Amino acid sequence: MSTSTPLSPTARSTLGRHAERARLDRAELYAVLDEGLICHLGVMRSGAPVVLPTCYGRLNDTLYLHGSAGASSLRAGADTPVCVTVTLLDGLVYARSVMHHSANYRSAVVHGTPRRLVDEASKLRGLKAIVEHTTPGSWEHARQPNRKELAATSVLVLDLAEASVKVRTGPPVDDDADMSVGTAWAGVLPVQTTFGSPAPCPLLAANVPIPPHIAKRLG
Repeated sequence: MSTSTPLSPTARSTLGRHAERARLDRAELYAVLDEGLICHLGVMRSGAPVVLPTCYGRLNDTLYLHGSAGASSLRAGADTPVCVTVTLLDGLVYARSVMHHSANYRSAVVHGTPRRLVDEASKLRGLKAIVEHTTPGSWEHARQPNRKELAATSVLVLDLAEASVKVRTGPPVDDDADMSVGTAWAGVLPVQTTFGSPAPCPLLAANVPIPPHIAKRLG
């Protein structure tokens, strides 16, 4: 799919409450997924819902997830409907009434039925997408997976055909009555994600410098 293809208007990907916050541009879905670092994977396991945080990667209109081949959550997720969510928190919204406090955010919700990758080339492509999304530059810098590690790792691939994006921006929305009385502060406290100083492994040789792909993330 191209970025000009609108997001799917299915029943479960159509917003109910605050439908005005929906974004239908597929490019906005990609932007949320590309900026996020952790997703939450929702699966059914033994008849009960389980939601797990995990790293992910995206290539075009495909999402990649990975974990241990022995993980029951990934076994439960393969070939059955799942839900994947990513949320970016942009600010805490303070209102004149606590009932109108809120948050500014961008969120993506993806529905679908993932499949497990089997052949080595596809698994490597998926793992590279995950590594390069979370720690760009590491795939060529560090040792790549060997066959034993590949055999012990499951990689799921999920199509981004059915997804929704919801965004809230701006100041609080207070009742008129609260606007005319009281002195409570109202506004937005911005939230940003930043990287701190790299902490070398205690076993790392003292003469090993911070590589450019890590230094680049420090700005």
